[in-house]
Amino acid sequence: MKYAICNETFGDWPLDKALAYARDAGYTGWEVAPFMLTDDLLSYGQDERLAYRNQVEADGFQITGLHWLLAKTNGLHLTSVDASVREKTSEYIGELARLCHDLGGKVMVLGSPQQRNVPADQSMESAMENAAGVIRAAVPVLEDLQVQIALEPLGHEEGNFLLTAAKGRELQAMIGSEQVKLHLDVKAMSDEPTPIPQIIRDNADAMIHFHANDPNRQGPGMGEVDFVPIFQALRDVGYTDWVSVEVFDYEPGVETLVTQSMQNMLTAVAAIG
Repeated sequence: MKYAICNETFGDWPLDKALAYARDAGYTGWEVAPFMLTDDLLSYGQDERLAYRNQVEADGFQITGLHWLLAKTNGLHLTSVDASVREKTSEYIGELARLCHDLGGKVMVLGSPQQRNVPADQSMESAMENAAGVIRAAVPVLEDLQVQIALEPLGHEEGNFLLTAAKGRELQAMIGSEQVKLHLDVKAMSDEPTPIPQIIRDNADAMIHFHANDPNRQGPGMGEVDFVPIFQALRDVGYTDWVSVEVFDYEPGVETLVTQSMQNMLTAVAAIG
């Protein structure tokens, strides 16, 4: 297994301090939320991108890619009925792909529930078609840069669009590109009736990224979910990409979240031999 952690976990910590702490805890991957770098993507220039990448890599990390792609943006939406909004969203995804490439990343996790939720007066069929069109329009840029999008199903607590791995597969098929695959998230899978290990096995052929967390919004092993069968399933399907820690509840404190998450994952892996 390769272990990564999301950069927003560290809040306002200086980058050097955050990297050192994550490295000492055992992580080797660094997953980037764009809003942690800039609130104006187009003004975040090549020099800044290169400096950030160089600092992360000099500390022994690989930047896995991006997530929270559309979070904290204005006027962007994946399923909007407004064609101009969808066009701007496609263009922005292309710009994110350039950022991901410049940072050395390969995968962009497309979750961002607030920028994809469907209003009551729009059909889910329309929403799926619109989302497929937005992403399909960005595929040429993805192909050119060899960056992939990992569609992220999220549970009912987060929104109303793309709630299951099966719906993620459906959207993936509608787009029809090798640059668009599937992301799985433990917190989100916990919302499905199918056991998590079975979801992993059923979708192993499409899964290119994985988030380890708990429905309590803290790190892996910090809640009710047993991670031993989850890591067993990942091993059984031959998953060798990143297992990235993503948390939402910071009450335990950064240090505890970072170190305990890693310890819990290593304990689960050790338990399966």
